[in-house]
Amino acid sequence: MKITRISVFQKDLPLSDPYWLSGGRLRFDVLDATLVKVETDAGITGWGEGTPWGHTYVPAHGPGIRAGIETMASAVLGLDPRKLELVERALDLSLPGHLYAKQPIDMACWDILGQSCGLPIADLLGGKRENGTVAASSVSSGAPDYMMGIIENYRKLGYSAHSAKVGGSDTDEDIKRIRHIESHRADNEIVLYDVNRAWTRREAAIVMNAVADLGVTFEQPGETLDDIERIRQVTTSPISVDESLVTLQDAARIARDGIADVFGIKLNRVGGLTKARRIRDIAQAHGIQMFIMATGGSVLADTEAAHLAQSIPQEFIRACWSCQDMLDIDIAPGSGPRCVNGVITIDDTPGLGVTPDEHILGKPVAVYTH
Repeated sequence: MKITRISVFQKDLPLSDPYWLSGGRLRFDVLDATLVKVETDAGITGWGEGTPWGHTYVPAHGPGIRAGIETMASAVLGLDPRKLELVERALDLSLPGHLYAKQPIDMACWDILGQSCGLPIADLLGGKRENGTVAASSVSSGAPDYMMGIIENYRKLGYSAHSAKVGGSDTDEDIKRIRHIESHRADNEIVLYDVNRAWTRREAAIVMNAVADLGVTFEQPGETLDDIERIRQVTTSPISVDESLVTLQDAARIARDGIADVFGIKLNRVGGLTKARRIRDIAQAHGIQMFIMATGGSVLADTEAAHLAQSIPQEFIRACWSCQDMLDIDIAPGSGPRCVNGVITIDDTPGLGVTPDEHILGKPVAVYTH
């Protein structure tokens, strides 16, 4: 089997409501999605999606994905997409770094492999749990009552896990946010307080020590792993790392040095499933729990994350973020697993299990052939 054609689509994904990060420092209204269709001489087609969360969140943006694919396409055309690590090496040699640009091609190759084997991707990743994964909402930053209102709306959809965005420069306001949400948190409800790198070391110490009695988990409370390692020394709250978890070397350092208790594995950021499964294995080997997430995107991106999440033993998985309920558009109506009563479940459909509607996507912005 050989890759014969790669078609690239661009689609804007409007958010239903304005979304704020870092205590209101960053606003997002629409996501720039890149969809990739990989065709083979065996008649099997795979789909991938790369959707960074805007261009001001981390070093990744939609045009960068499409430029990266233009650079890398010739290196993978003619390769067998089922030989995932050969494809991975070809991508890495043709364009060092730029992991976020490689993830859509990697995703499409996993889709093809699953279809050719008659198995869902989760089974190819080692075997899926039969029960689905709790879906996590993402709660925009704002006043305490505003954030609680968003959580209430998600509860009506069955969500029992939430990523609440804190990280403003006003530490007193962040303390109020956290205590207000915790005072209204339901039994067995998961709330992760995501700072998105916004705090200085001083601000992190103030807030985390002020709410230490609550036992809540903070995600990415500092800019770098060095910052988080130092914050770890002066606080007692559990810590999750996502923005600083990019490479296998990052995962090894975090596990070895005890920098964090939780891995937040974002598939677009780490370069796709081929690389993410190694990070997953390091986490499990060191007793580290995980949140699995797309960086953003449609049901395709959510489904890729759900496959990895459902390959993780129950005791190691916290939740899997779902972006699909935040969007004003559905590019794959009637296709793929959806968040139902707060859970995303992968069934036995071979491959990814979701296909976008090309009429909705429109014409490709680029096509590369062998």
